Amino acid sequence: MFVDLSTALRLERAEAHVIQAVAEACAAPRAFALPIGAGVAGYLRPGSPLNKLTGIGLDGVPDDAALERFEARFAERDEPPRVELATLADPALGQRLTARGYALHGFENVLVRRLADLAPPRPSGDGIAIERVTADRAATWHAAVLDATLASDATGVPPDAYTRDVVDGALADFLATPGFTPYLAAIDGALAGGASMMIHAGVAVLTGSATLPRHRRRGVQAALIARRLHDARAAGAELAIITTGPGTQSQANVMKRGFALGHARAILVRATAAAASP
Repeated sequence: MFVDLSTALRLERAEAHVIQAVAEACAAPRAFALPIGAGVAGYLRPGSPLNKLTGIGLDGVPDDAALERFEARFAERDEPPRVELATLADPALGQRLTARGYALHGFENVLVRRLADLAPPRPSGDGIAIERVTADRAATWHAAVLDATLASDATGVPPDAYTRDVVDGALADFLATPGFTPYLAAIDGALAGGASMMIHAGVAVLTGSATLPRHRRRGVQAALIARRLHDARAAGAELAIITTGPGTQSQANVMKRGFALGHARAILVRATAAAASP
């Protein structure tokens, strides 16, 4: 589907909502969520993949004072300020960030699909079963997704490398967030992986999916995508988005499920004073 500026703003607002919701639910003592324009800067705990500012530049360029507030909050926590900038954002913002010392760190793709034309659900086959996780299965989901996430599929552009403790903390933060819906996949009764989703203003954000290495290439991710899409449409969502690394197997898998590239994001990081010191 074609993504214009207004649609991109809607998608980025949904992504920013996820950051805000998780940051506000995080039990870590220094967590915060800071709205900036249509975007949100969130900090959860040291090194978290959700420590970032996203959703800005599509409804105007934040002034230097807003950027300084965000940077100061991150500096207090010795965390490099990280901005994820959509390709439809005002180029003046990219220029401003570059002037402030941000450097390109990488890219990610935001893929999107409409849910109105979703085909009726069908059995996944190959013994795959998907369950929506209840509170008594949360620990099982946490352990399975932790192990699966840390085992990279080694395709496409290498993702950021996160330690086990950092991923463990991020998963705990998601589980504590209202509106976060986790799913488990099993093959013939054996745990195979997990996924999750949050819905905001008619947009379903597929917030993660990981398959244990021994069960890969067997349709687990496709089954997890299909279940979330049908649940999202049943809940009233009109669009679904998922973020992947460029050229990864995950991107290939979601494109087979009817997703198309909506826009990309440039990941810009500003070195902290400590990191810049010799």
